[in-house]
Amino acid sequence: MEILVTGGTGFIGGHLAESFARDGHHVTVVDNLEPYYDLGIKKHNVETSREAAAESGGAYDFVEGTVTNADLLKNLTETVDAIYHQAAQAGVRKSVEEPAKVNEYNVTGTMTVLEAARKNDVDRVVYASSSSVYGKPQYLPYDEDHPNEPVSPYGVSKLSSEHYMRVYNEVYGLPTVSLRYFTVYGPRMRPNMAISNFVSRCMRGEPPQIYGDGKQTRDFTYIDDVVDANRQLLHDDNADGEIMNIGSTDNIDILTLAEVVRDEIDPDLDIEFTDAREGDAEHTHADISKANELIGYEPSRDIRQGVREFIEWYEANRDWYEPLVVNS
Repeated sequence: MEILVTGGTGFIGGHLAESFARDGHHVTVVDNLEPYYDLGIKKHNVETSREAAAESGGAYDFVEGTVTNADLLKNLTETVDAIYHQAAQAGVRKSVEEPAKVNEYNVTGTMTVLEAARKNDVDRVVYASSSSVYGKPQYLPYDEDHPNEPVSPYGVSKLSSEHYMRVYNEVYGLPTVSLRYFTVYGPRMRPNMAISNFVSRCMRGEPPQIYGDGKQTRDFTYIDDVVDANRQLLHDDNADGEIMNIGSTDNIDILTLAEVVRDEIDPDLDIEFTDAREGDAEHTHADISKANELIGYEPSRDIRQGVREFIEWYEANRDWYEPLVVNS
C-alpha cells in the first residue's frame, strides 16, 4: 500500500513510518523539520525508516515541506491509500507563547490534508489528536463523551481539527478516525517530555526536576501501543467516523514517576521542584473501552515496565541520544 505520514520525522510519526516501511509498504513522509527540539532526533528517525524499507523491500521517500501547502499535499496524495496525519506544532507551553502559529499548523494544516484526501479519494485519514482536548476533568477516567474544555491553544487546535475530521466524514463520506493520545513515551521520544528529562538528569547524576508540586497525574502510553492502534486502522474500518482514546489506563502522579525513574537509576538522588508551567492539564486518565470494542486495542505495558524499557533503550543509545536531549 501507499501511505503518507505527515509529520513523519517526529516521535510518533517516525515510529509509524518505520513500522509501515518494515512491512514493505511504500511510505512517503512530509515534514517541515520544525526545530521545536534538536533535529538530530528527526534525522535519526528518517535513517531508521530508510533502513527498514531497504530491509523489507518496501520504499521510503522523505519530502521536506509543510502541510499548509495545498499544492504539495494534492500532489503527494494522488496515489495514496491512507494518510496518517501526525503533523502539528507540538507543545502545550509553546501554544501559550504562539497561539496563532499553532492554529496555522494544526487547524489550517488539517484542513489542507482533508481537502487533498477528499479530492484524491484517499481510503482513510487517521488523525493524531490529544487528551488535551478534555482540559478540566469533571470526572475520571475520561471517556469520549466527557465535555471538552481545553485549557491551552494547543488543546483548542486539536479539538477543532477533530470536528473537521468528523464533518469531512459526515458531509463528504471521507473515512476518518481521530485518536486521542495520552502522553506517549518510549524510544526516540521528544527530549522535553517528563520521562526523557527525568532519565537524562538521573543518568548524569542530577536530581529529576518537577514543575509544580508533582501532584498532577498522567496516563502515559508506550509508543508500541500507539503504533499497534494505528496499524490496525490500516485495514480495519470499524472505527471510521469515530473518536477514540488511546491510553494505558495506568494513572501515575508526576512525583511518583520521578521516584520510579530515580530508583531505577540512582536511589540516592534527591527530587527537585521548580515553578509550574502555564497551560498544563492537572490530570489525565483514559477510558479505552471504546477503542477496545471497535479495534481490539489493549495496552501492553504499565508505566513501570515501560520506564524500565525506556531506560534500557536510553543506555544502549546514549552516545547519540543524550547529547541531543541535553542540548535541546
